[in-house]
This record gives sequence, C-alpha cells and structure tokens, in this order.
Amino acid sequence: MTRNISRFMITGTGSGCGKTTITCAVLKALKKRGLSVTSFKAGPDYIDPMFHSKVIGAKSRNLDIFLSGEKSVKYLLARAAENSDVSVIEGVMGNYDGIGTKDDLYSSNHLAKITGTPQILVLETRGMSFSVVAMISGYLNFKQNNIKGVILNNTSEKMYELLKPTIEENLPIKVYGYMPKVPGSVIESRHLGLITADEIQNIREKLDLLAETAEKTIDIDGILELAKTYSSYVCSDALIDFNIPKAPTRIALADDEAFCFKYEDNLELLRIMGAEIIPFSPMKDEHLPEKINAVIFPGGYPELYAEKLSANKILRDEIKEKMNAGLPTIAECGGFMYLQEEYEDKDGKIYEMVGAVKGRTHMTEHLVRFGYVTMKAEKDNILCKAGESINAHEFHYSDSDNCGSDFEAQKYNGKTWKAVIADDSKFIGYPHVHFWGNIPCITNFYNNIKDKIF
Repeated sequence: MTRNISRFMITGTGSGCGKTTITCAVLKALKKRGLSVTSFKAGPDYIDPMFHSKVIGAKSRNLDIFLSGEKSVKYLLARAAENSDVSVIEGVMGNYDGIGTKDDLYSSNHLAKITGTPQILVLETRGMSFSVVAMISGYLNFKQNNIKGVILNNTSEKMYELLKPTIEENLPIKVYGYMPKVPGSVIESRHLGLITADEIQNIREKLDLLAETAEKTIDIDGILELAKTYSSYVCSDALIDFNIPKAPTRIALADDEAFCFKYEDNLELLRIMGAEIIPFSPMKDEHLPEKINAVIFPGGYPELYAEKLSANKILRDEIKEKMNAGLPTIAECGGFMYLQEEYEDKDGKIYEMVGAVKGRTHMTEHLVRFGYVTMKAEKDNILCKAGESINAHEFHYSDSDNCGSDFEAQKYNGKTWKAVIADDSKFIGYPHVHFWGNIPCITNFYNNIKDKIF
C-alpha cells in the first residue's frame, strides 16, 4: 500500500551529540504551530520516547529493525503516522552504529534507507571550526545514506554565521540551523540514560524554552519542506501473514514509576487481538485487577523504589500465590527483578520481593550482557516450542544469581549464555521482547491465556 507520510529523521554523530534535545525542541516547535505530530525512536530505548510523548501529548513509538524486522518496522511507521501532518524519527547512537563494528546493520542509517526517510545530522561543534566540514564530509561519503541536512549543536550565533556558508560552499548539503547552549533546559541522567520525563517537575518549562529557541535558530520551515519532498511511502501489512487470535481478554499491566519501560506497539498488538489492558501499581495497589487472564511486568527502575515495593506485602503475596497457581505471566528486566525472592542494593541492604521464582538480584557498576540477542528455546513454553527463536535486547546494570536457563541467548559475536525462566505459564527474565517481531510467539501466548481467568 502507498501512503502520504511527511517525515524526517534527526540522526547524529554519536550518543551525547544532542539528538534528544534537538528532537524535543523541534517536536515542541511543531506542536506550537498547531501541527499534528507523530514521533518515533530508532532502536530499543524506552526513555527518549517518554520525552517525545511528553512533548506531543501522544504515545511515541520505537522502530527497531532487529527486534521487529524490516516489514513490521515499515508497517508500524505507516500505521502510527497515517493521520499526522509530519512524523519525526530520532536516531540511535551515531548514524552508522548498529549491531556490530563491521557494517551499519540495524542502525539509524539502515532504518532511514528502508523507510526512505531524509536525515538531518546533528553535530556537536565544541572545539571545532573548519574541521566541522571534514566531519560532515566523512558522514556524507562513508556509506549510502539519506543525509540531506545538518544542525550544529552547542554553537554560538556568531560561529554559526561563519560555519553555515562554509559548509554549504564545500559540501552538497543544507544547514538547517543551530542550537546554542540553553541555560535552564538541561535534563539530568542516571545509569540507564536520561531520567524519565515524569520525574522532572519543570519539564514543560524546559520544553517550552527549547521550542522558543528552536523557532529562532532552526529552519523549521525548511525541515517541513524537506519532509514533504519525501512524503511518498510504500509498505505492506505486517499482520497479513499471520492468523492472529481474536478473543476478549483482560491483561493486568504493572504501570507506575517503578515499571515504566513499555513498547506502546506491544500493547497495541494485544488490543488488536482483543485485550483490555488494565494498569495497576505494585507500589500502591494491594490487589491485582479482578478476573484477569494474564499479567505483564515490564522493565523500569524497581531498584529506586525497592522499599515501597517490598512494603506492599499483601500484593506481593497475592502475586506469588496466583503465579504458583498458573497465572500467565510475562516479566522483563525490572519486572523479573521484582518477581525474584530478594533485591540487594549497593549498600548491601536486602529487600524482600515477590518470590514467585528463586533468586536474588543486585546492582553492579556496569552494564551486564548489554545488546541484541537471539534466544533459542530449550523447551516448550508459553511463547514458543523448543528450538524456536526470539529476538530480544538486554540493557541493565543489575544481575541475578538465577537468570534462568530455559533459553540460550547468543550475541552477534557468538557469545552465548543461558537466560529466562519459562514454562507453560510464564516467561520472565532480563531480555526485552518486541511483540511485532515475534508475532507467532505472542499468538501462542494469547491462545494460552484466553480461556484462563484468575
């Protein structure tokens, strides 16, 4: 099918170059103009889409080729963007950074190529002048790409006036403006990246300030014209090859400050199948929602709320009892930490958790088993048969003395390890899964839960 989707990607030279700040500034500026805007994040990151969502007032989506596959990614972009005036995609890491160091597979550049999206490169200019031209030239000429413009970050007005004509005289590229330092707009970070948007009390003031600056220093009109130039879009329906189940269900979703890492498209696929998603708070609610078919515990920051989670013993006991009785459960990363017996913080303090599975989690000083993995099932389970595979992603600073052994996880470099605790009623472990890349698995899950009520 062919769609009309005005779109552009804000990509960058690397993490920390200013992609998220400029993306949020541009998104807010577009919203202030009264435009209907859809936003996306390339790759598996959960936090940047939270900022997008805060800006546009609607859920931002992830576009991850490794997790979802090219066909699903192209369809998900079209599905979400169909009724928007313009769609904005924020890239991940550097433009060519993907799964390894030998090519740009699964990178922002890969995504731009398969979706035919024009790219605007964000370049951090501190400590450079004429060398900026050489760096941009390198990105333009390194591999096939859709880089059509550049935005200079942390650049003064005077330096911009010097660099813009120099860049455009030496390279076949348009400079779409710059972003100066904006006091009062800095967003703090923690170990998984930026702190979440809901934790920033003056987030709206910061976003308004960024938007006001963007209107003055970034060529918004030029970017919109670029997006319209590439508006023709062709894709196919990612569901057409699957006989997905359709039945009404009630699925409880842990959803609070401790469990906030969710792919919106995962929930949407469950809704397409007929699910009613019922949020609850493991910190505040004493009971699970009534008459549910399954429960999902997503990732998040349980380590920051361990005392409150542990103190809610009534709910912990109920979850353990119902899981032991066969309540179908999916839990990822932070959700997995919560369902184990104990959590140990950096000071050695132990907090009791649900105890539905054996094990203690603890924080480390570094990322553990970080990156994309393909997981092969060692036995039949609620998602798949023995021998079948699932693409997933790990990103966590905690570890456990029982990470599970019902799947074998393998990275692109051949490294393998055992992962996930899975059987006919549960799939819990550190890996994050995108349902649209594993539709047969989610079909199995749905068929397994639709006739069960807890």
